[in-house]
Amino acid sequence: MPATGLAQQKKVLRIGYLSAPTRESVQRPLQAFLRRLRELGWVEGENFIIEYRWAEGNIDWLPELARELVALNVDLIVAPATSAVLAAKNATSRIPIVMTFPTDPVKLGLISSLSEPGGNVTGTTASVGMEIIGKLLEILKQAAPHITAVAVLGNPADVGLALQMEELQIAAHSLNIRLQLFEARGPEEFDHAFAEMARARMDGLAIMTSPFTPHRAKLAELAIAARLPVITFLREFTEAGTLMSYGVNMSDFIGRAAVYVDRILKGARPADLPVEQPTKFELMINLRTAKAIGLSVPPGLLARADEVIE
Repeated sequence: MPATGLAQQKKVLRIGYLSAPTRESVQRPLQAFLRRLRELGWVEGENFIIEYRWAEGNIDWLPELARELVALNVDLIVAPATSAVLAAKNATSRIPIVMTFPTDPVKLGLISSLSEPGGNVTGTTASVGMEIIGKLLEILKQAAPHITAVAVLGNPADVGLALQMEELQIAAHSLNIRLQLFEARGPEEFDHAFAEMARARMDGLAIMTSPFTPHRAKLAELAIAARLPVITFLREFTEAGTLMSYGVNMSDFIGRAAVYVDRILKGARPADLPVEQPTKFELMINLRTAKAIGLSVPPGLLARADEVIE
């Protein structure tokens, strides 16, 4: 019996899960990830356990949390979003890392190439040549043709923000839009950021940082009060009351990360698994919010939307 128990114990693998937002704010994609793992034969508590580390929206906590997972000698680390992947990569070159939704992982030095990642990192990326970033501004301009100055709200601790700003600037130039970055590290700085936007006479807003997800309702409230049309990557913001989102349906696409976890835990090397890119992006529009800010969304854009909140 003791030998059998030991053999069974050895089969229980440990996955580290490193995430910047709160657990509550990403419950839907997390459940989708766990559901896909179950479909692949992984039963939590039987053949694997998860060591969760949540930064509670504070990106600065991620390096220490990553080191904790490395010290636990987990078998693999799942790292959603850019800052979590970089923190994990800086903490270990040995433990496999499955990334989800980072910004341009090649340019950030996380992998050698999408087809041959090399090293210990692979997984999925939400950016297809980064052009999706500029697409946000195009859609915002289509929804609100009057806009000439777009604010970008971002967390300066988010390592992907600089790359996103580069792409936004290219799109802004082609659309004849003035672009300005407003920084906030957390909700305690939101009121000041929106006051600065008002002083700078911004008439549109792009929200770029996923650690803001726990505070999406607060941001929606501030944007409506300021009568600012907002676009983000994440549908969760639009559900909470911002005007629009354009991006990957995370709950659908994150199942692909579970496939990487499955393959690596069964012996595949991250270096040999090409990074997967999404092929579908969804446009979501909140008409209740459009009405609240006095915006009439063009019928053509509404017709293109994958989902409309009325």
